[in-house]
Amino acid sequence: MAKVKFYTGESFPLEMHKVRIIQKLNLIPVEERGKAITEAGNNTFLLQNRDVFMDMLTDSGVNAMSDRQVAAMMYADDSYAGSETFTRLEKSMKNFFGCKYFLPAHQGRACEHILSQIFVKKGYVVPTNYHFTTAKALITVNGGVVEELIIKEGLKIKSDLPFKGNIDIEQLNEVIKKYGPDKVAYVRMEAGTNLVGGQPFSLENYTETSKVCRANNIPLVLDASLLADNLYFNKKREAACKDMTLHEIVLKFAELSDIIYFSARKLGFGRGGGICTNSHEHFLKMRELIPLYEGFLTYGGMSVREMEAIAVGLDETLDEDMISQGPIFIDYMVKELDKLGIPVITPPGGLGCHVDAMSFLDHVPQNQYPAGALGSAYYIASGIRGMERGTLSEQRDEDGKEYYSNMELLRLALPRRVFTLSQVNYAIDRLVWLYENRRLVEGLRFYEEPKILRFFYGRLEPVSDWQSKLIAKFRQDFGESL
Repeated sequence: MAKVKFYTGESFPLEMHKVRIIQKLNLIPVEERGKAITEAGNNTFLLQNRDVFMDMLTDSGVNAMSDRQVAAMMYADDSYAGSETFTRLEKSMKNFFGCKYFLPAHQGRACEHILSQIFVKKGYVVPTNYHFTTAKALITVNGGVVEELIIKEGLKIKSDLPFKGNIDIEQLNEVIKKYGPDKVAYVRMEAGTNLVGGQPFSLENYTETSKVCRANNIPLVLDASLLADNLYFNKKREAACKDMTLHEIVLKFAELSDIIYFSARKLGFGRGGGICTNSHEHFLKMRELIPLYEGFLTYGGMSVREMEAIAVGLDETLDEDMISQGPIFIDYMVKELDKLGIPVITPPGGLGCHVDAMSFLDHVPQNQYPAGALGSAYYIASGIRGMERGTLSEQRDEDGKEYYSNMELLRLALPRRVFTLSQVNYAIDRLVWLYENRRLVEGLRFYEEPKILRFFYGRLEPVSDWQSKLIAKFRQDFGESL
């Protein structure tokens, strides 16, 4: 991916690939979109894909595979044990991370489950730069607590700081002192801080974190699911990484880590996951749980075809043209929206464009889930499915009290090698229209609320008939246009 300056003086992202296979999209009329979001309980996770025009819910498992990946899937060895496919994946994993041991799992949260089962006990703490929904749920289910220690700048909507995902080293030392090193299960660093705008952390900050962990004999765990984006920002924004190859940066992160886990639905562009470590002791403890929860040690719940695709995908992650597409498209979308006065997270991060719902819908109280309401309204206005990343993505405490998120974001993910620039411009245009009509949008309330991970399958309803008013305004402004 390159950003090319055109003769007109404008600068646009330029795809460094060609499209050879397409999938037809469907843009249904606005009235049908209103019915679809109602049937989905105003939860974009519950929308049927046939009713979605552009799926910007996530980049997980929906990135476009390369021709090399698809070709590799054709010669997979489907043996239950001793598969040559596993041998190839293991070799690729060890080469990529420089680690001695690899354990396969069916996806990232499966890795988090294994880690929580082994390391987390009642009364233990897991300090992190910022939590992820499944990681936090699995830690708390096992009796642990999560301490979020992202730097103050990380929770600011507007900023020029290049590494807003950094952990606060001073706070980390304070938490270790408060609980005692023996009660710190591990320190978790997430590359890409999924819930606060896909913001990266620096190699310098990770080095300092590793020093603290090793001084206190605490395992340092790297969630490398969004590592590709983080590598891009390390290379572009960090002076110490400027002359390093992408692989040299990866190996440095791995050297500083005790355990690395990842979702291959993101890193590697397949569907699976894995855990890597250089510790024989940690490896043996975790290995016992793989056949129990995931599958045999040579497939770990993954299909062999996906394993072949991941092996190639990891190799392609070291190609700057490949890893740059997401960040450059996101950079374009964020900057265009920012110029138009739409409140978005800056600087542009990885994973997607993040819209600040609390500013966008400043008239909607947080107990009416402004990010969820914005997601519903945006689907009605555009046919685009985004994801709520705010209070809906949290869960109530033991007393049933709502836990309000630090941020209320609508995440518009940009899967790699999937959308064209004209589609991104459509997404921008419809968001601008919605912003100009934002006073029509009101909040949501639950009528079916699960206790755990409610954002996946909970159902909500509008607090008023605001959606019918929004549809009427859309039809008035756009006429017969979809």
